[in-house]
Amino acid sequence: MSEVSDVRPVKVSPSEREPVERPFRAKLRGSVLVLIRLPNRRQIRAALHQLSTTGGVIHLESPLDEKIEVELLFHIDGATIRGKAQMLFPMWATQGWLQPFRFTSLSDTCHNALDASLKAVAGQMAKSAASGQ
Repeated sequence: MSEVSDVRPVKVSPSEREPVERPFRAKLRGSVLVLIRLPNRRQIRAALHQLSTTGGVIHLESPLDEKIEVELLFHIDGATIRGKAQMLFPMWATQGWLQPFRFTSLSDTCHNALDASLKAVAGQMAKSAASGQ
């Protein structure tokens, strides 16, 4: 015999919520290349401008449709990351387009490798900044 509990969602006002911690974001400024595979299997090469474990921003020559589902493949700090992402609304930049995306499917292995790689890249950037390079 199973027990049925009377559980109802509790409404919480925004001021009572715990702050949500944003994932670490690395500003790559195009130093990491990404291969984008479109639903029609066409491939586009672009550069990652910013990256986190939940998504990022890609620098493109021409924007992709908003909400299109793509597959991303890139190498960062020795790790190969492959995941599915949804493209968000693009923004015009001085030389092309900046288009944000969010990961919709990223394996645990890729997520952990990406997190470790982003932290390693951040450490390398901090060392470069400290030494004045």
